[in-house]
Amino acid sequence: MGYFLLYTLYMKRVGILRGGAGEHYESSLQKGGDIISHIFENLADKYQPIDIFVDKDYIWHIGGLPVNPGDLLHRVDVVWNTTHPSFSNMLSSLSIPTVSTSPFSFLLENNQALLREHVKQIGVAVPRAIILPVYQKDFDGPRERYAIKKAKEVHEKFGAPWIVKSLTPDESMGIHLAKTFPELVNAIEDGLKHEQSILVEEFIAGKVAALHSVAGFRGEDIYTFSPVDVFGNLSQDEKSKLLNIVKDLYEHLGIKHYLKSMFVLNPRGKVYLLDIQTVPDLKPDSHFDQVCESVGAKMHHVVEHILEKALPP
Repeated sequence: MGYFLLYTLYMKRVGILRGGAGEHYESSLQKGGDIISHIFENLADKYQPIDIFVDKDYIWHIGGLPVNPGDLLHRVDVVWNTTHPSFSNMLSSLSIPTVSTSPFSFLLENNQALLREHVKQIGVAVPRAIILPVYQKDFDGPRERYAIKKAKEVHEKFGAPWIVKSLTPDESMGIHLAKTFPELVNAIEDGLKHEQSILVEEFIAGKVAALHSVAGFRGEDIYTFSPVDVFGNLSQDEKSKLLNIVKDLYEHLGIKHYLKSMFVLNPRGKVYLLDIQTVPDLKPDSHFDQVCESVGAKMHHVVEHILEKALPP
């Protein structure tokens, strides 16, 4: 009994904050659930995960029961926030350590237009693109003519092929490669079904790479995992270019813990940033799982590093 008491006192209590309101509610539930499962399955000897759910009325719950945020001070040692960063500000005011995306990087990650404009200002290239706002009948006219009208606008800006995707919290939904004008019309028409803004981006043929990086891991200011599953072999010079861009992104996007950067390099070697993510995919056999394995690490090593970095010494 005494051993069990000492063991539980030794364990750190990790609150995983998920839910909230707005369009990222579902993705927050999923990301938070993945973190809870990962800690249970891989770090249960060191950390006790505590599910903190915020409903759409902003009522906080632990174990299905309402709880005052101020009570968390005595119930958790650190909180991993998968909701809006404003929740982390509240927790910080209560002197509760947090793992969270910064407000600025959260804004950029979830607003393609702002991300594109900001990275261009720091010298990072992005593919040409047009963002089509959510369809509004009073402003955009008849719905049956909308897709053709917008496709013409895109075609006047830049030619085929095009990548068309709905800007939904689920990044895998509604992605099309359109090689002809009719395919572009159909892709925009499909995007309307998701009732979200639509990104139409020029397709750049070349080498595609996704780089995962973690601040402070393995004693490095920014540890960047070697890219795996790259479409096209990267030269040493190309790898160096990507590593330098990743460091610039950390500095200028306000990244605190983890960053996944997606790139494409055209045949002339020019690098384009496609997208960013600031929460690791902790599902087994994910791309992040593969890159960890490629350097002799495990995903839970990274999770533990992030948690220990957030906890007070």
